[in-house]
Amino acid sequence: MATDQDTEQQILATIDKWVEQELRPIAKEFDQADEYPAELVEQMKALGLFGATIGEQYGGLGLSATTYARMVSRICQVWMAPSGIFNSHLIMANCVERGGTEAQKEYFLPKFASGELRGGIGLTEPDAGSDLQGIRLTARQDGDRYLLNGTKTWITNGIQGNCLAVLTKTDPAAEPRHRGMSLFLCEKGPGFSVGKKLKKLGYRAIDSAELIFEDFSVSRDNLIGGEEGRGFQQIAGGLELGRINIAARGAGMAKGATDMALAYAMERKTFGKSIAEHQAIQLKLAEMSTRAAAAALLVEQAASKFDRGERCDLEAGQAKFFASEAAVQNSLDAMRVFGGYSYSPDYEIERFYRDAPLLCIGEGTNEIQRMIIAKQMVARAG
Repeated sequence: MATDQDTEQQILATIDKWVEQELRPIAKEFDQADEYPAELVEQMKALGLFGATIGEQYGGLGLSATTYARMVSRICQVWMAPSGIFNSHLIMANCVERGGTEAQKEYFLPKFASGELRGGIGLTEPDAGSDLQGIRLTARQDGDRYLLNGTKTWITNGIQGNCLAVLTKTDPAAEPRHRGMSLFLCEKGPGFSVGKKLKKLGYRAIDSAELIFEDFSVSRDNLIGGEEGRGFQQIAGGLELGRINIAARGAGMAKGATDMALAYAMERKTFGKSIAEHQAIQLKLAEMSTRAAAAALLVEQAASKFDRGERCDLEAGQAKFFASEAAVQNSLDAMRVFGGYSYSPDYEIERFYRDAPLLCIGEGTNEIQRMIIAKQMVARAG
C-alpha cells in the first residue's frame, strides 16, 4: 500500500489538528481518572483510524506502514494510550487481510474499517506470554463449529471491543507445537465473558482485561484462512505491523519527552539564567534529541521494508527495541530536567514516565526482540 506525498501531508495535518484540539486537552484528566475516552473513540471512527491500514476496497484508508507510523508517532508525542485502541484492532485486521479467506475479507474488513466491529488480539494467557506456543486455550471441533475453553489476560480492548482474533490450540498434541495453533475471529456472545478489568501503572484509560471462554461456540467460517494449524504464522505476520506501531509510539514519546524537557529548561531559571544554559542540562538535552531522532530513523527503515513487502522482522525488532528503550530513557531524563515538579501529576511528564515501560513489554518483550535480531543476523549472514 502506498500513500502519495500530498495525501500523506493532508492526513498528518488532520491528525496534528485533532491531537491539539481534542487529545491534548483531555489527556491528563482521562489518564488520572482511568476513564475510557468514549467520545474520542467516536472521533477516531470519523477520522478513519480503525481502517488506517485496511485496503481502500474494503472501506479503509489504505495507508502505507510509513504514513501510519508517522501518524502514530505524532499522536504519542502527546498521549500514548489512545494509539492502543486502534493498533491492536489493526493487527487483527491485518491478519484477516493477509491470511483470511475472501469471504472473511468481504464480511469483516468493512466492519473493522468503520469501527462497527472493533477489538484486537487475544494472545496472552496467565501462563503464556512471550512463549505463545505455550497457550492452553483450546478450540474443539463440534460439527461445523468449534467450542473454545480457557482464559486470556492483559487483552487490550477486551472490555470495550466486540470482536477479537483469539489464538487457540486446535491440536494440543501437535509437534512442533505451532502446528496445533489456530486463530479465530470471535464476536462477543454467550460463553465469552470479561473476568475483570486490570489496573495498571500507566497506559490508563484504555481497557486491559481478563477474558474467559466457557464452551464459547464459534463457526468454522470464523477460522482465519479456513484451515487449522496456521494461527501462529498468521499472528506472527500481524505482529510485524504491531512492532512497527510500538516503535513509532516509542519514537513519538521520546520526542515528546524531549520537547517538554526543552520547553521547561528554557523557562526554568536558576542562578540567574535558564537551566537550558547550564552545561549539565545541555548534555542531557543533546542525548535525548539524538536518541529520539535515531529511533525515528529506525522506524522509517522498518516501515519502508514492510511497505515493499519484504521480510522485516529484524528491522521491526531493531526499531521496537531501540525506540521503546529511548522512550523510557528520555522520559526518565526529562523527569530529571523537571526536578521536583516531575513528581507532580500537574505536569504531563509523569504520565510519560509511567506509560513508556509498557513499550518494552508489549508485542514481544525487548529480550525477545534481541533474540529475533540476533537470529536474523545469523540467518542473513549465512
